Amino acid sequence: MLRFLITPIIALTLLLAGVVAQAETSAQAGSALPTSSSSPSVSPPIPAAIPAPTIAATSYLLLDMASHQVLLAANADEPREPASLTKLMTAYLAFSALRDKSIRPDQKVSISERAKSAIGSRMFADPRVPVSVDELLHGMIIQSGNDASIALAELLAGDETAFAAMMNAQAQKMGLTKTHFVNSTGLPNPQHYSTAADMAKLAAALIRDFPEYYPLYSQKEYRYNNITQQNRNRLLTTDPYVDGVKTGFTDSAGWCLIASAKRGERRLLSVVLGAASDTARASENQKLLNWGYQAFDVVQLYPAGQPVSKLPVWKGSAPDVAVGFLDDRYLSVPKGQSDKLQVTLVAQEPLTAPIQKGQNVGTIHVQFAGTRVAEFPLVAQEEVAAGSLWRRGWDAVRLWFK
Repeated sequence: MLRFLITPIIALTLLLAGVVAQAETSAQAGSALPTSSSSPSVSPPIPAAIPAPTIAATSYLLLDMASHQVLLAANADEPREPASLTKLMTAYLAFSALRDKSIRPDQKVSISERAKSAIGSRMFADPRVPVSVDELLHGMIIQSGNDASIALAELLAGDETAFAAMMNAQAQKMGLTKTHFVNSTGLPNPQHYSTAADMAKLAAALIRDFPEYYPLYSQKEYRYNNITQQNRNRLLTTDPYVDGVKTGFTDSAGWCLIASAKRGERRLLSVVLGAASDTARASENQKLLNWGYQAFDVVQLYPAGQPVSKLPVWKGSAPDVAVGFLDDRYLSVPKGQSDKLQVTLVAQEPLTAPIQKGQNVGTIHVQFAGTRVAEFPLVAQEEVAAGSLWRRGWDAVRLWFK
């Protein structure tokens, strides 16, 4: 691997005045580094300048959706009963089916006896009256209806057992390694469990993948069958920036809430499991969200699609290749301390043609106050074909001496 200085692009210079690119001398073993746009780091390597709040809950987590960094967490990988937070996966699969056009919003669904007799919260669907998919989604998301969840599961998979298999397959794709579902509702079962970290990944995926349906989670009430029920997420009425996501409660799970707020262009997501009351789950999420906005800034390191640097190419039709990122790259840093960031490019060496567009060609290492805090894969932004016979031969000789 070849390590060398890079010149920050204009966007980085404007956003991070004072950032220094320097040669990397050693790797920090054991650091929790955010390396993927979809997999947040569970142990934040950058401490906040403002003391973290005390959160009264069994487990909790605060995620910055732009940087995919976990800003604060406790017992986030501890298996817990997710209660009605389970319905996020039920909704994810329903949204997927709508996007694939295997079901339609206006499609009528017959309510089975099993769905009608579901215990717990319900939308009070009547088996004598078919219900549209759109109505079922409103009933499940806003009213947390177990009858609506079961009806959607039966529509998508035939029965709830088969649907649970679909849920677990999707969980595996998302990397929810400590999650297992046995039903679509979240009703208690020893084999039905998840974690605050996995629930954060699931909620973040739903917000990211289905922006057209996410506004359902901000609706404060829904009326069906002449019965109006309020959304149980108290923060929707007390915090104008909160626009979701989902509540859950059973006697064994306690009071749970995943909340998401967007202030300006910045979105934070908080997860609280096992709070003592309905009021407490709202107040503890509010503490997390307020602290995250007060204690951290999010800065854009690099925009997607713009060259970061050019790397030398051996045996190619061109002497170098433009490199950059497929996704925007952000980092959460303590408020007002972005000048402590340092960026180093570590390139593959030798980099030989042919090179495909999107091919991994190196890594960007980011340090904060001298400590490695992130690394992002660097990709080729263009193709470089193999060079002429003369070029390949000449470079082979040069590489031999090198």
